[in-house]
Amino acid sequence: MSASAAMIPGLRLGHATDRNLGSGVTVILPDKPALASVDIRGGSPGTRDTQLLSPEQSVSRVDALVLSGGSAFGLDAAGGVQAWLRERERGYPITPFHIPIVPSAILFDLRSPGNKNWGRYSPYRELGYQACVDATDRPDEGRVGAGTGAGTATTHGGIGIASDILENGHRVAAVVAVNAVGSPFIGQTKHFWAAPFEQNGEFGGLGLPHPWPEDASKVRTKGEAYPAGTNTTIGAVLTDAPLTKAEARRIAIMAHDGLARAIYPAHTPADGDLIFCLSTTGTESSAHQSDLVQLGSVAANTFARAIARGVYHALPGHSV
Repeated sequence: MSASAAMIPGLRLGHATDRNLGSGVTVILPDKPALASVDIRGGSPGTRDTQLLSPEQSVSRVDALVLSGGSAFGLDAAGGVQAWLRERERGYPITPFHIPIVPSAILFDLRSPGNKNWGRYSPYRELGYQACVDATDRPDEGRVGAGTGAGTATTHGGIGIASDILENGHRVAAVVAVNAVGSPFIGQTKHFWAAPFEQNGEFGGLGLPHPWPEDASKVRTKGEAYPAGTNTTIGAVLTDAPLTKAEARRIAIMAHDGLARAIYPAHTPADGDLIFCLSTTGTESSAHQSDLVQLGSVAANTFARAIARGVYHALPGHSV
């Protein structure tokens, strides 16, 4: 297994970054409709069309997934992505129309530096469209797209991407926008909580601190001035392993363990922590349970790595 930020074949990722606004949008764009589900663990989520992804609901495939800054205003980004898809006659077919299915999640970056005085309509619809135009299989990391205005309790946040290959040959990747109320660092050190899962020094190679800091268990947050809904780590696990909708939900649940290993504290009332799971080869047949255990375990490790990479690439000297 090797560390990489490469995307899953059949998927592209696009960022639209507005430095003047201090915010942006990230879109996950499959070449064809892909099976997806979601699991929400934070206390203050902001979403659009995520209920469709529950295993008991009829629609199982999506045309794109959106991660956006802008708090509730950022939900407009899905409209721009739908416009790009509709121009290409992509979407759920209801003759003579195509309705693009674009679930989305947002994070709060309205307090980030930038001009949020945008007038009557927010810019996020156009940013969503532009993210589709700029989609690539070699996307940037750091303070780009939905991670442009992101931050944590102790450092910058940003977009992180990590990938791995399972023993059975299937691929798994994680894309994360890190904007947590908690910290990715152990105590006051620069050692990442995700250090045990690091591959090839991908976020500095510092390992775990020695000696172990006495203040490691101290809870560090953005402060009491940040009410519910002003943070959030959102992302997606992506794979080419064939999954049912219920299995994709289970993998998203397991991936939250990686979030909790990489950020302390996690899943707080002031976060809207959410993880999508998308399979490019969705199926109606259940996978072998041992394959799901391995996939979920590696997905959690990869998600933890992506969080640390997002912070690492957002640090001065590493950002785009």
